[in-house]
Amino acid sequence: MKNPFASAFPLRRYARASFALALGLGLAACTENKTPPAPTPVPTATETNAEARDYTQYTELVWSDEFAGSAVDPSKWGYDTGGGGWGNNELEYYTTSPDNSYVSNGNLVIVAKRQSQGGRDYTSARMLTKNKQTFKYGRVDVSAKLPQGQGIWPAIWMLGADIDQNNWPKCGEIDMMELRGQEPNKFLTTMHFPKTDGSHGYKGGPDQVLPSGNFSDAFHTFSVVRSKDQMRFFLDGKLYYTFTPSDVNGGGYPFNNPFFLILNIAVGGDFLGNPNASTPFPQQMQVDYVRYYQYK
Repeated sequence: MKNPFASAFPLRRYARASFALALGLGLAACTENKTPPAPTPVPTATETNAEARDYTQYTELVWSDEFAGSAVDPSKWGYDTGGGGWGNNELEYYTTSPDNSYVSNGNLVIVAKRQSQGGRDYTSARMLTKNKQTFKYGRVDVSAKLPQGQGIWPAIWMLGADIDQNNWPKCGEIDMMELRGQEPNKFLTTMHFPKTDGSHGYKGGPDQVLPSGNFSDAFHTFSVVRSKDQMRFFLDGKLYYTFTPSDVNGGGYPFNNPFFLILNIAVGGDFLGNPNASTPFPQQMQVDYVRYYQYK
């Protein structure tokens, strides 16, 4: 980069500098040469919240939805719509209808119904912050009460914000919480990433099992704290899993990039099987809040 002061350097200072240089050269013959001191290193800038901190130190609320209004806020949430199985042979058709997603009593309610639409026997909602809010380093909390029943698949998850430029799995996927409705006291956490040859790789943390009751009985807080080259996962503020670049086994690690958040209930599919006669409908996932924190 050019010296910004070079063009304004006064001639009188230049003359004094030239004289001093000449004098210095003359004295050099009769004085000892000295090594000039090393320049002081310039500190490099670090990305906001790249350093890992304790869970409790993330106290600066950057973005949230408390669902305190009368309707879903379109400035914060969009929708994926349609059927097609979504790569898992799922049975639902996602809509924007208030029958499938609405705000009530301070909660977001996502509803899966036994209802024919678009050639499918079930409807539901898949809501996302894509092109509205991304999340990088910091802590994301989602407080939710989950549905249960054979073939019911609620999820809280993230996809890389560059998915339109870098197809899945290159963009990365963070599954904060996936629950098989027939196992209502247990959920899974899984990361999806590209292997060295670009194919799909994944690795999950330990299943989280409640000591008593089910995730449909009360609200629980599902959290991820993302730092540079590290992700930590918490249930109700307690750490249960840490994921780092060593876990991709030489594959790609897209998890230092911005991601967007997705909330949905899927119905049926390869992951958990389809509903049966014992599965009640409608099914609800209630979300009390979504909050994104950083530290100062």
